[in-house]
Amino acid sequence: MILKTLSNEYYVENIKMQVDDPALDFLKARDLAKEKARERCKDPMLLSWHNGKTGEFYPRFECGSGDKPPWIVFAEARGGNLTIDINDGEYTFIYLKL
Repeated sequence: MILKTLSNEYYVENIKMQVDDPALDFLKARDLAKEKARERCKDPMLLSWHNGKTGEFYPRFECGSGDKPPWIVFAEARGGNLTIDINDGEYTFIYLKL
């Protein structure tokens, strides 16, 4: 996917992971996402996340016009260029590849 910002365009890498683990929780998912992100760059910075099971997300404030979830707007505004989607939205993590 290519995102257009006011100043330029940048490529966003999207990775889908399927994890067949009935005990998968947020902490395990976060660790798996971080491992996968480290395969793509040495020092990925986690910008935002969403827990599809509970609806929780970070950061916990509203931003943007409401067309997109605030955690996505936040990450895009900060150059988030790596999205890791675990189990079709069960857990989603957006990183900045440094």
